[in-house]
Amino acid sequence: MAKSKTPAKRARKAEENRLRNKAYKSRLKTAIKKYESALQEDNQEAARDNLLQVTSLIDKSVNKGVLHKNTAARRKSSLVKKFNSVGQ
Repeated sequence: MAKSKTPAKRARKAEENRLRNKAYKSRLKTAIKKYESALQEDNQEAARDNLLQVTSLIDKSVNKGVLHKNTAARRKSSLVKKFNSVGQ
């Protein structure tokens, strides 16, 4: 553990940020699983709604610094490709 105030505070903030980021990533993974299960069931309406929700969560994660913008773009692209391939 840090001995002076500043490193101790940075350690506390790093832990808070780690837990916050973990929660965002968990929420995102859950939404993606929900979307993929809707695709497996061939439920187009539910899949479309879930896709919109997932893309919104991905964008929010980028704005909060949880994900890098290129990672977000890659994930969104992959999800949309899956949606389009099932729709045809």
